[in-house]
Amino acid sequence: MSFGETPITIIGNLTADPELKFTDAGAPLAKFTVASTPRTFDRETNQWKDGKSTFFRCAAWRSLAEHVAESLTKGSRVVLSGRIRQHDWQTPEGENRSMLAVEVDDIGASLRFTTVAINSKTATKPAVPSDDPWSTDPQAGEKPPF
Repeated sequence: MSFGETPITIIGNLTADPELKFTDAGAPLAKFTVASTPRTFDRETNQWKDGKSTFFRCAAWRSLAEHVAESLTKGSRVVLSGRIRQHDWQTPEGENRSMLAVEVDDIGASLRFTTVAINSKTATKPAVPSDDPWSTDPQAGEKPPF
């Protein structure tokens, strides 16, 4: 993170499936929105009540974008960290527009209300033989020094 950037951590739910796109140069970009809704306990009614939701537009780049698109769906509860970015543009009618968005640095599923299974992806490593789970070199069949 650079000096002067505005860091943010958000806990919330995806409002739709992430949308995976690719730039003209081929860089993956995942766009999605996270809704964060505060909950408070009302002692008079003895019930939880939802507050007003805040919606955050988010963008993840490169391998993170691909992982988001493959792993998360509408309703997924996530914890993310990133930086707030302001985007300015002009409409075809000449009107100036501006919006805030979160450029995501890291994101994961929240384990508060559910469990998840972690699947590690390694495209360059060969599979470990099933008869030797501690092997560091499947070709040599040697065990690690621990």
